[in-house]
Amino acid sequence: MEATEVRKLAELEDKHWWYSERRHLLAVALRDMAPGAALDIGAAGGGNTRVLRRLGWRAAALEYGADGARIAAERGLLVVRGDATALPIASGSCDLVVAFDVLEHIVEDKSAADEIFRVLRPGHHALIAVPCDPELWSAHDDAVDHVRRYTRPTLTALLGGAGFDIVSLDSWNVLLRPVVKLRRKSTSGSDLKPLNPLVNAGLKAIIAAERVLPLKNRRGVSLVAKVRRPA
Repeated sequence: MEATEVRKLAELEDKHWWYSERRHLLAVALRDMAPGAALDIGAAGGGNTRVLRRLGWRAAALEYGADGARIAAERGLLVVRGDATALPIASGSCDLVVAFDVLEHIVEDKSAADEIFRVLRPGHHALIAVPCDPELWSAHDDAVDHVRRYTRPTLTALLGGAGFDIVSLDSWNVLLRPVVKLRRKSTSGSDLKPLNPLVNAGLKAIIAAERVLPLKNRRGVSLVAKVRRPA
């Protein structure tokens, strides 16, 4: 991701509805896990890393780019510079790995999945989120340097091929998928833009409704996987 996009993300993530709800998803996924050593891959400004730390995890933010690493460090986070396809982390040293919206940027996503498997302790989990549905490909994907959008079969094959047991694979951002599809047909560039506070609040309320609605198997804009390295 270009430096300008990383800085834009860091400026938006504290209040933007999309990042806010994604942090909620992370916090919910951690409810039944005892805190330990965590690695947040592709942490950018460290929004998810801060969630981990708040919940008691010893979390490090891993960033490939200098801009994201600098922003995360400025926020008081432990930062590791490195490539997701060759993690500078000891094998079996992590109790949790988080990779939210990372794999779609990596040409060799199989190598990244293999590395996540390698650094996890046996019996422990990784949380992975990716954009899905190639029909939604647009100028936004080009602007933020996406290589692909996934489907359930392609993500299942990737993670299963790395050796993971798939605990859950849920759709997210289902209610707003028609809006996203329509908007991306008529706009150019990234969707990482400031929103009117009222619009932001309205979108936040809509996406929050998915917490209680039975939509996890419907077509959405993203997929969220919880996977486990076998003991």
